[in-house]
Amino acid sequence: MKIQLLSCDSARPDGRAIAKMLEEVALGMDNSLARELTDILLDGSAVDIEVSSKTTSSAFRALRKLDIDYEIID
Repeated sequence: MKIQLLSCDSARPDGRAIAKMLEEVALGMDNSLARELTDILLDGSAVDIEVSSKTTSSAFRALRKLDIDYEIID
């Protein structure tokens, strides 16, 4: 499933927690790419990720916990 991360509405976003979440739930994501995508997201640009069907529910839970707005693409 593809998800577009739109923005992070947290008053004080935790970049390390966001990068760790991306690394855990997104397919083919390593630490370096997760940190780069986190920086892009926190700068205000949308980011597309692909999530395994096995981790979909935990991904949605983590996104809500981190106050990240998202949209399901596919």
